[in-house]
Amino acid sequence: MELTWLQVIWFVLIAVLWTGYLVLEGFGIGSGMVMPFVAKNDAERTQVQRTFGPVWDGNEVWLLTAGGATFAAFPNWYATMFSGMYLALFLILLCLIVRVCAIEWRSKISSVAWRSRWDLGQTIAAWIVPILFGVAFGNLVQGMRIEVVERANPSQAVQLGEGATASSIDLSTSIHNLTGTGGLLDNGFLSLLTPYTLLGGVMLALVFASQGLLWLAFRTTGDVSVRAGALAKKMLVASTAVVAIFALWGQFVYSSQVLAFIPLVICAVLLIAATAAQWMGREVVAFLAHSFGIAAAVAWVFASMAPYAMKSSIHEAYSLTLPQAAATPPTLTLMLIVSVIMVPIVLAYTAWSYSRMPLKIDVDDTKSSVGLPWDRIREGASFLQA
Repeated sequence: MELTWLQVIWFVLIAVLWTGYLVLEGFGIGSGMVMPFVAKNDAERTQVQRTFGPVWDGNEVWLLTAGGATFAAFPNWYATMFSGMYLALFLILLCLIVRVCAIEWRSKISSVAWRSRWDLGQTIAAWIVPILFGVAFGNLVQGMRIEVVERANPSQAVQLGEGATASSIDLSTSIHNLTGTGGLLDNGFLSLLTPYTLLGGVMLALVFASQGLLWLAFRTTGDVSVRAGALAKKMLVASTAVVAIFALWGQFVYSSQVLAFIPLVICAVLLIAATAAQWMGREVVAFLAHSFGIAAAVAWVFASMAPYAMKSSIHEAYSLTLPQAAATPPTLTLMLIVSVIMVPIVLAYTAWSYSRMPLKIDVDDTKSSVGLPWDRIREGASFLQA
C-alpha cells in the first residue's frame, strides 16, 4: 500500500485542527489554570472568566472536528488510538464537562461562595486536561505498546517473519491492539505512563499556563494584567526549557524523520522570541509568537510520527501506517470538497466572533450583580412545593 496525496493532505489537516484547538483552548484552559495566581477576589476571577467565556464553545469545536476528521479520514487510526487511550480520554471528557459547567453555571446564582466553588473546580479540571493530552502526544511520538493480533483470536499476536515490515501486515485477518505489558498493564492505561510521556504532560501544562498568562496580560487591565504579565515572564522560561527537553529527547531517541528538525527549530525560535518579547513588555507580540510556536510544535509531533499514524514501541512492523489507517479514496475526496467549502466559512465566523469581543476587560465591568439571589431560589422552591 502506497501513501497517496489525499492521505497526506488529511494527515496535515488533522494537524491543523489540533493546532487550532491547542492555540485557542490553550489560552482558555490556561486562563482557568492560572486564575488563582492572578485573580485574588471574586471580581477579578469574574474578570478572568469574561476574557474567554464568550468563545470557549467555539474553541472546543476544533477538538470535536479533529476527532471527527480522524474517525472519517483514518478510521483504523481512530479505532486503535481511542481504544488504547480509552480511560485517559474518558478522564479528559469528564474534566471538560466539569470545566464547562463551571464556566456556564458560576453566574447563575448571586453568591460569592457558589462562584468560588465552581472556580476551584474549573482550575482543577483545567490542570488535568493538558497533562493528559500531553501524555497522549508523548505516546504518539514515543510509540505505544501496540501489537497486531488475529481478528479471530485477539489474544494471539501475529508472528513476524524475518525482514517483516508494517506494510506487509494483512489487516483483512488482523487488527492493531494496545496490549500493555502484562499484569496491571494488560488493559493498556498504565503502559501509557513512561518518563517521556509524563514529561509530555508537564510540558503541555506549562505551555497552556504560559498561553493563558499571555492572553490575560493583554486582554485585562489593572492588577490582573500586571500579575499575569509578571508571572508570564517566569512561566515562559520554564515552559520553553521543558519543550526543548521534550522535543530534543523525542527527536533523537524516538524519531527517524530528519525533516522533523525543521518545525523543531522554528518552534525553538518562536518560543524564545515570545519569551524575549514578554520581557520587553510587548505582550501582543509575545502572545502571537507563542501561538505560532505551538503550531510549530504540533507540526513537529506529526512530522516525527510520519509515515505512521500509530508507532509501535514493541516492533516497527506492528506500527500502523497511514495507508493502512486511511479511509477509501472516494471518502477522502468527498471530505476534502466539503472542507474546502466549509472551513473558510468557519474561519470567517470565528474571526467575526472574536472581533465582537471588547479588547480589554476591566474589573469595574464585573461589579454588576449577576445571578439569582438564594432567597429568590428558595421562594421559587416553596412556590413549586405549594
